[in-house]
Amino acid sequence: MATLGLIGIIASLALLIGFAYRGINVMFLAPLCALFAAIIAGAPVLATYTQVFMPALGKFVVSYLPIFMLGALFGKLMDDSGAARRIADSIVGFLGPQRAVLAIVLSCAVLTYGGVTLFVVAFAIFPIAAELFRQADIPKRLIPAAIALGSFTFTMTALPGSPTIQNAIPSPYFGTTTFAAPGLGVIAGVIMFGGGMLWLTRRAHSARDSGEGYEDGPLMSPPPRTGHRVHDRLAAGEAHTDPTHHGLEAGPDRGRSVAVEAPPASATMPAALAYTPVVIVIAVNWVMVNLVLPRLDTSYLAEKAYGGVALKDVQGIWGIIVALVVAIAFVLVVHRRRFADAQQSLNEGTLGSMLPIFNTASEVGYGAVVSSLPAFAIIRDAVLGVSPNPLISTSVSVNVLAGITGSASGGMSIALQALGADLAARAQADGISMELMHRITTLSSGGMDALPHNGAVITLLAVTGLTHRQSYKDIGVVAVVIPVLAIIVVIALGTMFGSF
Repeated sequence: MATLGLIGIIASLALLIGFAYRGINVMFLAPLCALFAAIIAGAPVLATYTQVFMPALGKFVVSYLPIFMLGALFGKLMDDSGAARRIADSIVGFLGPQRAVLAIVLSCAVLTYGGVTLFVVAFAIFPIAAELFRQADIPKRLIPAAIALGSFTFTMTALPGSPTIQNAIPSPYFGTTTFAAPGLGVIAGVIMFGGGMLWLTRRAHSARDSGEGYEDGPLMSPPPRTGHRVHDRLAAGEAHTDPTHHGLEAGPDRGRSVAVEAPPASATMPAALAYTPVVIVIAVNWVMVNLVLPRLDTSYLAEKAYGGVALKDVQGIWGIIVALVVAIAFVLVVHRRRFADAQQSLNEGTLGSMLPIFNTASEVGYGAVVSSLPAFAIIRDAVLGVSPNPLISTSVSVNVLAGITGSASGGMSIALQALGADLAARAQADGISMELMHRITTLSSGGMDALPHNGAVITLLAVTGLTHRQSYKDIGVVAVVIPVLAIIVVIALGTMFGSF
């Protein structure tokens, strides 16, 4: 029976990844795949759905809805106010077209480290990147890798204080904050950034030596600006390889780049005002978790009405919430005259967070169902037995699940839902810092997640009008290979010297 249950789990994972790659929404797909595994294992279907899947989904939404909602709202406001475009323009203007790759990577890094979602960044940066690469005569096929390097590598998982959901999810499990293991995080970030830049620079030079320059090509020509904005649906998780799903017409130009509108009035915005919200997010978050919250009387948290928790269980989430609220308020007040319709921006930003959080929460529910099945003990023991070092076990489990699901936050959530308590207990028994566990978990979510079926990868290629054949090799190196090498280095350093 255990063998049959294990086959059911493996088959359900195959169905989840296969149908998700074909564009079926995970919120609909995850419960079906979970219940398929339950049926094969002989578990009661309705009870599994209402008593296992839904409580796990609901718990995730309750814990992380503010971060998803505020993050999406902040990104939308930065985009519509023109601040995101102004930041990119200032970096490009400072570095010049001769450093096109570095300019694009840094533009993406500043925006994502400040809390702007990678989907918004892709749409805001791509028009700038296309023009800059054209001026520098660098092949357009390298643009997706440059955006990927700046958007979903070191700023997503490595740099301390990053307000990304991937950096926030481990906090309740390990009682940590987004600033966990800052020294190791910076080292990992340097490896990812340095290694990625070396690779992309080498690729650009190699292309130049072989006589290859910038060329749009029949499937890469940017279409005329039509005024249609499609990035809100993409940001909501509707990534698909078929351009007709993005409002593009099928036909001779099938696969061409998605049209976007330029943010209003960005050219007249002082650069300092554009950067200030990004600085606010990082600074307020640090002040809250290191200076303000520890000085408050939070003894009431031990009461049942407040969950019977300690400050360390919630301060990581609290810090990000306050930081994003302050930054949002700043953007609304200071840039109020730059919005075409501030109310519409608020509404669209808020609603744009709903599908992403429920997609991820559904994957958490899937993980809860799978981990409740008797056959999962075989998988758990295999993962925990990979190495006596909990850091390696954590990294392997998160990387594998993130790779299978094609989602950093989804894979990490499944791993922590199923194995978090066991991994934390083993780490404590071995005297391993919870901060180190937090950083390894976050870093590992950004390793194998960026395989070809990853939603962000598919969306990025759709935005740029390129294909996997043209651009994925470089994306894979900067977003998978180098981050995995960074994880290995951090595990080695953490094992030898502990958290720092």
